[in-house]
Amino acid sequence: MPATPAWPPKSLPRLFVRQPLSEGARVELDPSRANYLGNVLRMTAGGELLLFDGSTGEWLARIAEAGRKRMTLTVARKTREPENIPDVWFAFAPVKRAQTDWLVEKATELGAARLIAVMTRRTVAERVKLERLESIAIEAAEQCGRTRLPEIAEPLPLDRLLKRHDGRTLYFADETGGEPAVDAFNPGPALILTGPEGGFTEEERAAVRAAPNSVPISLGPRILRAETAALAALAAYMAIAGDWHDQPTRRSAIRV
Repeated sequence: MPATPAWPPKSLPRLFVRQPLSEGARVELDPSRANYLGNVLRMTAGGELLLFDGSTGEWLARIAEAGRKRMTLTVARKTREPENIPDVWFAFAPVKRAQTDWLVEKATELGAARLIAVMTRRTVAERVKLERLESIAIEAAEQCGRTRLPEIAEPLPLDRLLKRHDGRTLYFADETGGEPAVDAFNPGPALILTGPEGGFTEEERAAVRAAPNSVPISLGPRILRAETAALAALAAYMAIAGDWHDQPTRRSAIRV
């Protein structure tokens, strides 16, 4: 006898909504979301999709009414409880716009709890648009199955970050060397800090090393681009001290 397929199927569209969700709730989509479902995905009344609001988990919803620029959904039932994510903050020096967008997308997929743009002496980007980064994080969360969004924090100069990391272990990706990441990472509240193109200045490096709970780490023998180093550090943390090592054995889902 063939196995009964999981329900709801993973292929259902997923949308983030700001309205708190509960069984029986009605959700009015904004025109852009209604257009996406109705005109791009060709969904009509009775169609099903998954919703999440960032706090209550994931919910199955059905299209109750569909028009040209409006759509009303009815929440049917909860399909997943809110996920438990590691308490890891991810602080990075913004690079060029396309690379920063990519970095935020991938950090969201990897499970960071908070994203912090850090301004250093050699930071390339002069401005960071929080609304844009939030939009990128939402789209990434919709695609990768997250039920919680990462917090997009206000950008901070490096000296302020070093005073405001709330007693977390500060894992500092230092290109001059440090403890191998595989030996350095431990479970618990963490802040991962990576630098800009060209690296930190000597004064900045000394300040980070002198900060409370600072642990300089090495990311291997090769010279990495700023965005590569950032994601390598976050991925290593998730594998060693985060939520990868205690997951059931299964093949990873790969989107193409």
